[in-house]
Amino acid sequence: MSRNQEYVNQYAEYAMEQMRRYGIPASVTLAQGICESSNGRSELSQKGNNHFGIKATNSWIKEGGQYLIYTDDKPDEKFCKYENVGESYEHHSKFLVENKRYANLFQLSPDDYKGWTKGLQSAGYASSKAYASTLNNIIESNNLQKYDQMVMQEMKVTGKQFGVEQSERTSNIKSESNYSFPVKRSEFMLVTSPFGNRRDPLDQSRQQVHKGIDIQTKHEAVLATEDNGKVIKANSNANSDGGKSVTVEYSRNDGSKYQCTYMHLDSITVKEGDVVKAGQALGISGNTGSRTTGEHLHFGVKAVYSDGVSRDIDPGAYLAEIAQKGNISLQVLCNGKDITAQYKNNMGVGTDGKNVEPTLSSEDWMKKLLSSEDSGINIGHGDPIIEIIMTTFTSLMALALQIDQKSESEKMQAMTDAALNKRIDLSSLFPTFKECNIEVQGEKSIIHVNNGNIAFSHELTKAELTRLYQTLNNDNKTEEDKSRGIVSIVNNIVLSKQLSQNYQNGIDNSNKQQESIQLK
Repeated sequence: MSRNQEYVNQYAEYAMEQMRRYGIPASVTLAQGICESSNGRSELSQKGNNHFGIKATNSWIKEGGQYLIYTDDKPDEKFCKYENVGESYEHHSKFLVENKRYANLFQLSPDDYKGWTKGLQSAGYASSKAYASTLNNIIESNNLQKYDQMVMQEMKVTGKQFGVEQSERTSNIKSESNYSFPVKRSEFMLVTSPFGNRRDPLDQSRQQVHKGIDIQTKHEAVLATEDNGKVIKANSNANSDGGKSVTVEYSRNDGSKYQCTYMHLDSITVKEGDVVKAGQALGISGNTGSRTTGEHLHFGVKAVYSDGVSRDIDPGAYLAEIAQKGNISLQVLCNGKDITAQYKNNMGVGTDGKNVEPTLSSEDWMKKLLSSEDSGINIGHGDPIIEIIMTTFTSLMALALQIDQKSESEKMQAMTDAALNKRIDLSSLFPTFKECNIEVQGEKSIIHVNNGNIAFSHELTKAELTRLYQTLNNDNKTEEDKSRGIVSIVNNIVLSKQLSQNYQNGIDNSNKQQESIQLK
């Protein structure tokens, strides 16, 4: 038996499991495992159970992820280390799902292995220009396509959907808790709007009581929080206030109940009367409903007491209870503040100050957001240009807010909005401009300007980024000096664009005159 076949026999079910959960072809996963791990015999796979050559990011290390040092493209690089091979397969899937470079792959059919291998090569998974053909050869010579077809047939018969993580993890991975948060996160769960009084997002002139929390989501599975939950409502009306929604009820020994409601869903994968368990997918997050301004998950909790009295409670209190029972260390952060902290303290958790993180400063909050999975950007991941972009983004945001003289709470909210939108409003620096903002698009920084005379968008050059970075991070400069420096840099860009436009207008007018003469 060949080494390839030995590897396939051992790990085929692992790959099929990932296909069920995420829609990644089992054949491609197996081929990558064979290629990247040398059939499970590489140093990375032997010492760290790393079968896909995934490097350890700063966020991975910060969250306590293990790593080992290995020389690959560069000497002494850090690579993820896993407790078992199943974790490596799971992390590989999440790496593809959560990285925007591979987003187009998930538009392909789960059995289109040639499309997937081509897409992996194009997205830069490996440096080899023959990566796709290498994977295709492995797939076809070992008939790995059959595993794709097996899963396709299975999903058709059972009526399940790809990519909603419905299937339980079984590949040598332990289930450690009977409790779960409403979405999966590795760093923290980001809340964009807390429970209680707030301005109506659809009418800023009005106040309203927000009977839940809004959680940042990106078209992902929303999860049941406890075992033995009963689906008491499944609303498929996308045009209702809350859009498509699900309500799950959990009973307590004292006769009371908790009802958890998930709103604005794109799709629902359960029906009324179903019994669900912790971590089970209830549907996919979305932006349905008449009262929503963008994709998010509205998560509401209602307590129903044994005497029949019910009231809406702060989901932060409920999540604090879930975190305690399930030993979940994940923070629930809204503008740098853990909304579960006060409830954890009341339960006797974190009173020593070790388990409850204090409210972050606005600048630290911005850095944490930009490095999180919610932003889609990994600050400090090793690319010096990206590091300059993100450091400049952070410093520029802090400067703009300082000049705008916002309150601390307003700063935190503005930081959150800027990080999620990857856009900084510089109108405080340019009060006479109709528009001036800087936007991060992948590995590019784009400035948008409209000064009343000229409107344009311009990708900042490396030299311009460097000037911005040096100006903002010069400790010898005052805030006023930095502001003048930024204004000067932007005005030079505007002047250059204006001169270029004037020149082009001159050329166009000259051509029109020539055409007029010729016609005469």
